[in-house]
Amino acid sequence: MRPSEAREMPIWRSMLFVPVNVPKYVEKAHTRGADAVVLDLEDSIAPDDKEEARTMVAAAASLCAKGGADILVRINRPIELAVRDIETVVSPIVKGLKLPKIESASHVRLLAELVEAIERRRGMPLGQTMFLPAIETAAAFFRAEEIAAAHPRNVSLTLGAEDFTASIGAAPDPEVMVYPKQHALIAARAAGLRAFGVVGSAANYRDRDAFREMIRKSRRFGFQGSTCIHPAIVPLLNEGFSPTPEEISDAERVVSGYHRAVAEKRGSFSIDGKMIDIPIVERAQELLGIARRFAGRGRNHA
Repeated sequence: MRPSEAREMPIWRSMLFVPVNVPKYVEKAHTRGADAVVLDLEDSIAPDDKEEARTMVAAAASLCAKGGADILVRINRPIELAVRDIETVVSPIVKGLKLPKIESASHVRLLAELVEAIERRRGMPLGQTMFLPAIETAAAFFRAEEIAAAHPRNVSLTLGAEDFTASIGAAPDPEVMVYPKQHALIAARAAGLRAFGVVGSAANYRDRDAFREMIRKSRRFGFQGSTCIHPAIVPLLNEGFSPTPEEISDAERVVSGYHRAVAEKRGSFSIDGKMIDIPIVERAQELLGIARRFAGRGRNHA
């Protein structure tokens, strides 16, 4: 059994990072329209503030969830900080943990053992807390497949550009990151997980046309959503990673045509002169499933 078969995968188009100790960002996060809010305990928190920051998660999570966003928490990497973070933040309102700088499958399983003990102690459903591991070193890169498949809690696998390129002595330029990000994407999908990220640079969020094109390119690669650090990017991600009406219509035609073909005992058929076979049908079915889930939770596609 693949790890993903234990749960329904999330459909987060946009995941907005929010420093948990900055009240003005926390207070407005629920108004930004993000599918998920990531309360950050790692990079955006100064070392001397980490102890206090983790105590702020419970209140911040309740506030940020008011708009319907799922709440995630990015914990710290040094194991002594990770343990304290997990012991403090795991709760029914926190849907998942972003795990930075994961080095191996055993690293994931160690954290999963701790999370299960806390869920059990707090009377939570076992397995509720999802994992979003991130690869950020050269050594971990070659373990991407085993990390992705390490535990049923995993719902995605991502690659952190800044730390990863630092570990290989490269610049975090878009052209440098194409192969590493695509490798992480393939490892995630092979394990049945979601593939989050973008192919390109998200630095200049004011150039909306360039950002839209980057998201279109990322979707073509197979990415299904992304994190962001500025609320102005959220609507662009929601728009760019949503099925368009045209895509939904085309997918419905494909699935309907497939049902007719099956009834006629045919394995392939054509639409507008294009041959349609099983891989195209599966892609259409996945897109329609995502569209139905958006409709089911009362959110617009964009």
